[in-house]
Amino acid sequence: MDDKIIFREESYQIIGICMNVHSTLGNGFLEAVYCEVLEKEFKKNNIPFEKEKKLEIFYNGERLTKTYRADFLCFDQIIIEIKSVSYLHDIFSYQLQNYLKATNKKLGILINFGEKSLKYKRIINL
Repeated sequence: MDDKIIFREESYQIIGICMNVHSTLGNGFLEAVYCEVLEKEFKKNNIPFEKEKKLEIFYNGERLTKTYRADFLCFDQIIIEIKSVSYLHDIFSYQLQNYLKATNKKLGILINFGEKSLKYKRIINL
């Protein structure tokens, strides 16, 4: 069954790094702080990424003039959305699902540094 998990190893690497960052910094910083530290950790761990990657959005096969800026695009395929909120509301998952559909990416990881324990959610674009 593990063979069916898309981007399994890549996801584990990313989530592991996020857990280490959360263990070190704790919760309560702004998203920008976590993004800066993640950039350093991704470089240190040889994770290919683009920060604040501008992604084109499509509607019925037509490219829109509006774009979406992902916090990170890792391995050229995985959208990473960083939050630092007290609770991960469903709206964040819905937004990431829409971004995946609109950009035709297969996996998004929603990560929340704002809670006492790191929370994350893998969102798959079927």
